[in-house]
Amino acid sequence: MMKLEGALYPWRFRLVLGLLAIMVGAISWRIVDLHVIDHDFLKAHGDARSVRHIPIPAHRGLITDRNGEPLAVSTPVTTLWANPKDLMGLRDQWPRIAESLGQDPTTFAQRIEQNANREFLYLVRGLTPEQGQAILVNKLPGVYGIEEFRRFYPAGEVTAHVVGFTDVDDRGREGVELSFDEWLAGVPGKRQVLKDRRGRLIKDVQVARNAKPGKTLALSIDLRLQYLAHRELRNALVENGAKAGSLVIMDVKTGEVLAMANQPTYNPNNRRNLQPAAMRNRAMIDVFEPGSTVKPFSMSAALESGRWKPTDVVDVYPGTLQIGRYTIRDVSRSSGALDLTGILIKSSNVGISKIAFDIGAESIYRVMQQVGLGQDTGLGFPGERVGNLPNHRKWPKAETATLAYGYGLSVTAIQLAHAYSVIANNGKSVPLSLTRTDSQVESVQVIDEQVAKTLQGMLQQVVEAPGGVFRAQVPGYHVSGKSGTARKASVGTKGYTQNAYRSLFAGFAPSTNPRIAMVVVIDEPSKAGYFGGLVSAPVFGKVMAGALRLMNIAPDNLPTEEQQTANAATGKGGRI
Repeated sequence: MMKLEGALYPWRFRLVLGLLAIMVGAISWRIVDLHVIDHDFLKAHGDARSVRHIPIPAHRGLITDRNGEPLAVSTPVTTLWANPKDLMGLRDQWPRIAESLGQDPTTFAQRIEQNANREFLYLVRGLTPEQGQAILVNKLPGVYGIEEFRRFYPAGEVTAHVVGFTDVDDRGREGVELSFDEWLAGVPGKRQVLKDRRGRLIKDVQVARNAKPGKTLALSIDLRLQYLAHRELRNALVENGAKAGSLVIMDVKTGEVLAMANQPTYNPNNRRNLQPAAMRNRAMIDVFEPGSTVKPFSMSAALESGRWKPTDVVDVYPGTLQIGRYTIRDVSRSSGALDLTGILIKSSNVGISKIAFDIGAESIYRVMQQVGLGQDTGLGFPGERVGNLPNHRKWPKAETATLAYGYGLSVTAIQLAHAYSVIANNGKSVPLSLTRTDSQVESVQVIDEQVAKTLQGMLQQVVEAPGGVFRAQVPGYHVSGKSGTARKASVGTKGYTQNAYRSLFAGFAPSTNPRIAMVVVIDEPSKAGYFGGLVSAPVFGKVMAGALRLMNIAPDNLPTEEQQTANAATGKGGRI
């Protein structure tokens, strides 16, 4: 019957045979094509199921001080991880794994069950290589290790506010670590490996791309000066029962920040009990009214106007000046006439106000703006505040007076240090820098050179003249500076907090050839007193003495041979 049907319909039979032949030929050709001609197709699909690329971590660049001392280094660590989907079938091994990891078995079991649908779970991060190897050598089922890097800060709390820190993934989160993150961060590499369907490593094939480490960053900070500033600032807070403090040291010629210390501080290597308030780099974030420390800039405006000379006198009797309902008072209650240097020595609010009324607030505002008060420093530090330098279309007398003696504007400690460096650098302003500067920096003349030199001598008398701020003196050196005491504004109101002050001292040395500018800010001293000349000036003197010695700057106030002979005859020691 079949033969009969085939005979009746021979074309159908041949059609079926032809189709079968074509199919067999196509399959055969595809086999040859995949295995001989286009074998990359099968290889690609096979690799997709077994070949993996494991990242090779790249360590961050080294951060050093200006002399090469390490401030932040990356150390290798081991991180342990697991695939919860695999571990769900190994419940009997959970107690053993938890014990090896030093974790509570119940807590470990809860973590695995809560992440049962995930394929990756960190078990422990940041183990030392020895600790990690001690666990991995036990070949715990479902537990794997990867290499990472963790940041370590050799100087600890001393440089914490400047250097900052990184997070658990080694990304910059504060300070220089954040602002220079792209420079410091390396480029991870790739390693090609073969894994089975459970994710277990079968073979390490090759390094597909080498890791590229981050670049080294040399800061302008001198670790020796930073330690000195940190120690003296901490001691000052204890001695004066103060709430907080900041201290900035900078090179007046290059604009480099040599030290920047803040209290309270924190240890970036152990942040478990870190208080947010301790993380603030107060020297760059806290703004305040600078008080009498800005009087030299008001005096600069007076001298540049041509209307005033250092020998001119102002009658400040009786130590008060009434402007409508507003009364300007002098702390020293001077009765009589003071020349311009005397106004700075006595810190006369009445005297500087009368000068301001004569020259106008616009000229004072212009000088303060040119020296950087209330202006962006250009450092690019995360969270840095600009402050506020008011500019009225029409300056009332009260606002003119308060601007002249340091109220109604807000600045940071770094801005104030920069402003004093302009006076110290003969009226030239150089850009601030937190990184070491090896090339010549460009400067801009913002105060007349002769005026700046005159101010240097006047501020030297503020420290050395009878009745001056003698606590800021440095044996063997001439020092120039000005103290200040400012009331603290109340939060959320327009008034001031009762019995809350900031004590300040700003200056530079040596006076004959200034090299270092420094600002000390003590917040809310509560023991011996609160005047800047009493609280902040001694800190300035101690730190400046150590800084001049460490930087090997030649003294400019050594006793003469006659003085040495007289001292020897009277049994008095020299000043060195």
